[in-house]
Amino acid sequence: MARNIFVEEVNWQIPENMEIELVERKGVGHPDYIADSSSEEASIALSQYYQENYGRILHHNLDKVLLVGGQASPKFGGGKVNQPIYIIVSGRATTSVNLGGTVEEIPVGTIIVKAVKNWISKNLRYLNPEEHVIIDYKIGKGSEDLRGIFDYNEKILANDTSFGVGFYPLTTLENLVLNTERYLNSSEMKKKIPELGEDIKVMGLRKKKEIDLTIAGAIISSLVRGPDDYLEVKRRVKEAVEALSEELAPGYTVKVHFNTGDLPERGKFYLTVTGTSAEHGDDGATGRGNRANGLITPMRPMSLEATAGKNPVNHVGKIYNVLALVASRRIYEELDAEIHVSIQILSQIGRPIDEPLAASIKLTPVHGKITNDMVENAKSIMDEELSNIRRYTDLILSKKVALF
Repeated sequence: MARNIFVEEVNWQIPENMEIELVERKGVGHPDYIADSSSEEASIALSQYYQENYGRILHHNLDKVLLVGGQASPKFGGGKVNQPIYIIVSGRATTSVNLGGTVEEIPVGTIIVKAVKNWISKNLRYLNPEEHVIIDYKIGKGSEDLRGIFDYNEKILANDTSFGVGFYPLTTLENLVLNTERYLNSSEMKKKIPELGEDIKVMGLRKKKEIDLTIAGAIISSLVRGPDDYLEVKRRVKEAVEALSEELAPGYTVKVHFNTGDLPERGKFYLTVTGTSAEHGDDGATGRGNRANGLITPMRPMSLEATAGKNPVNHVGKIYNVLALVASRRIYEELDAEIHVSIQILSQIGRPIDEPLAASIKLTPVHGKITNDMVENAKSIMDEELSNIRRYTDLILSKKVALF
């Protein structure tokens, strides 16, 4: 099959070589991350139910989650949640199946609520899904034309005209921002600094060889006795990130700024009862956070598609973003050359998803020019990934690829 794969050399300026570079990551407890996770966990649970009961994943898209912040009164040594966080999972799904004349209703609401509660219980230590959160849902059936495209068995057809974007390798700043949040939210760090909640946002600014990391981290109020305790936690967090920066950003001067909104002289501290700012008026929505590579990168090509909650079978807004990331990394590693890879894949609604309207591979060499062999190898890798596109459904359901 001749696919529409295009490879070209482009002389884009890589962010690493710009004087100014910006990168952001919203961490596990951020309201937008919670919304993304609620979308995706609901989709996975529903997909598994469909597979177990009907042998295949039925039509659904749960990519419209809204998180409305609650109200809380944190204080040193304690605090309480006064008004719960409200999460509503919205979208489309197959809610009933006709089995030879018998209509079987699917417990979509029960599946969604249970999935979201399970994720909260596993990932947010001090947020009780039974007491601190109200989980709701508003699900409608998909339109007939979209369901028809989804149910067509010979070829999996794209349900939308959209595009996915991926690039590799990461710059030093991108890698530092990504791994700073992951490190601060790791089980290792939670054992060392249990006072640090899960709502961690990292903003990176690089000016030539100087990096400023501005980190916002919710502190668990019940675990700190007073201002001195709080300031000691800040010191330990800053010290841990500085040590990580020495490892991940050698040759750079890294300044770590933690909870810069604090005003100790006025008694203002970033305290939370539950470890997330969602407890006190900070709202969230699916798709407002990290892109599929876990970062927000304004210096790079990006897709605004939310990957979370979309069905993992034919929703190109999800699959093409993941495929572009995987393919860009494979091309970089297998060409074994000093290049930067950027990929954009465009679908067309109703067209087989393994036959995109265009798959554009842009190679930026660090030195010299790209060769014909590099062009052909890049095409071959992309062709192979598209040929095996159905495997991405399993990769997504088994959480073997990152989505946000």
